[in-house]
Amino acid sequence: MSRLEHFVALFEKWSKTINLAAPSTLPQIWERHVLDSAQLYGLNPGPKRWVDLGSGGGFPGVVTAILLTETGGGHVDLVESNQKKAAFLRQALAETGARGAVHAVRIEKAAEDLSGYDAVSARALTDLDGLLTYSMPWLKDGATAFFHKGRDYRREIANARSRWSFDLVEHTSVVDADSVILQIDRVVLK
Repeated sequence: MSRLEHFVALFEKWSKTINLAAPSTLPQIWERHVLDSAQLYGLNPGPKRWVDLGSGGGFPGVVTAILLTETGGGHVDLVESNQKKAAFLRQALAETGARGAVHAVRIEKAAEDLSGYDAVSARALTDLDGLLTYSMPWLKDGATAFFHKGRDYRREIANARSRWSFDLVEHTSVVDADSVILQIDRVVLK
């Protein structure tokens, strides 16, 4: 808990100078961002290797890295092309002692250099079709995807199924009954 509290304090400090999350969501940071992120680890616990795409303000990547630190194993590679956000993420990992590394590159470049993951995560990055496109290098190697999706997730699933075949488990969000975590495996481009 102390690591998460330190991360939130750091997040609030940096949010005053760079846009890490929508300002309207900051008063509910624990529920809206921390708990929302932590539920991913609950769906895929244990010492695993994660790649978090478009890590932005560290949700869910830094939260997952902190939880992995508490288990004594695993690692999160955070991919964030925005240099200011990447600097924040590096500081957050360093100050919390979380098990992770930051890659300040575009996702397409990260796919060329990073491999061997058990899980791929992303939150508030793009629609499901785009997420599958970005994640395919890791999904084809056996990683499972965990994507946060809001109220319009059914339309995104239908749209993605027009291009992709995949196994899907929908987990209702513990934060918002209208939101889900999509757990996706066995992805194939049609």
